[in-house]
Amino acid sequence: MRQFFTVIGGMGTPATESYVRLLNQRTHAHSDQEYLNYILVNDATVPDRTDYILDHSKPSFYPDLLEDIQDQSLLNPEFMVIVCNTAHYFYDQLAAATPIPLLHMPHLAISDMCERFPDEKRVGLIATQGTIQDGIYSHEIETSGREVVLGDQALQDMVTELIYKYVKEKGEVNAVLYHRILQRMHDDFNVNVIVLGCTELSFAQEKASDHPYHVIDAQSIIVDKTIALGKAFRQSEAAGKALLNQMMAR
Repeated sequence: MRQFFTVIGGMGTPATESYVRLLNQRTHAHSDQEYLNYILVNDATVPDRTDYILDHSKPSFYPDLLEDIQDQSLLNPEFMVIVCNTAHYFYDQLAAATPIPLLHMPHLAISDMCERFPDEKRVGLIATQGTIQDGIYSHEIETSGREVVLGDQALQDMVTELIYKYVKEKGEVNAVLYHRILQRMHDDFNVNVIVLGCTELSFAQEKASDHPYHVIDAQSIIVDKTIALGKAFRQSEAAGKALLNQMMAR
């Protein structure tokens, strides 16, 4: 297979399915041959990312992802994507372990946010406790010159319930709970833009987007970036590499 990319997913599987579903829908293909070429690695047995970040005595997810990255590198894809925000805790180490460009989902999401909402100075962030703890998004947001608003413990408990009890355990979305989280962040913490820093929250956004709040959906953004890159490489190697260099700049 030529002109293909690799998707490292399975963290969790419903969220990865959401990525692939949006990827195919937004490609707007009119024949089999107009869809993009890609390999999906749905590595569902990767240890829980948040468990390890909060407690390093728990199994690390790094060896599993490193093996996936190294195995896929042998196939020489044009680029790779990890569709799990919390997994970017090890982004630098994983990127250094392969000659294949590895997209940085949090960085691309916040870059998109800055373009769409240049005047917003306070940005809400909802994510797993692991992503909150590791500061991936907080660093990106603060580097852009904006203040990060995390909410309180009660709000974090609601986010954790939505991610683990509903999406991960049941493969479904509690729309009322999701909308309540967004409402609380907007009303109680005075933010107009809310970053969804977890692919389970992106899954919730796909299934329950009927709300009035401005969200930065990292997975939706990486879908669009993936499609743009895939189509650029279809056009020519030079076009693909030029766009890739823009996306990799940090």
